[in-house]
Amino acid sequence: MDEEKLESKIKKAITKKAIGYQAKEVVEEYQNDERGLTLTKKRVTKKHYPPDTQAAKMLLEGLDQTELKNLSEEDLLKEKQRLINSLAKLTNLN
Repeated sequence: MDEEKLESKIKKAITKKAIGYQAKEVVEEYQNDERGLTLTKKRVTKKHYPPDTQAAKMLLEGLDQTELKNLSEEDLLKEKQRLINSLAKLTNLN
């Protein structure tokens, strides 16, 4: 895996952890009978992982401040709206 793809994957993982996420958790129970192993119970639950402040801190520290300085007024407003939308989604999860 090249360095650029690895960096992108790491940024996505840290971002996901920083803003919180939901994941499905599957628990299956099997019973051994004359036909072999048979699925007897399957439980699928949604698990919410809340935002992690350490991940958010890492993410914010990793932002290139010169990139932010070079944004136009329009780009800054778009970024502001994106952050507001992200916060709105987080408050709706709770």
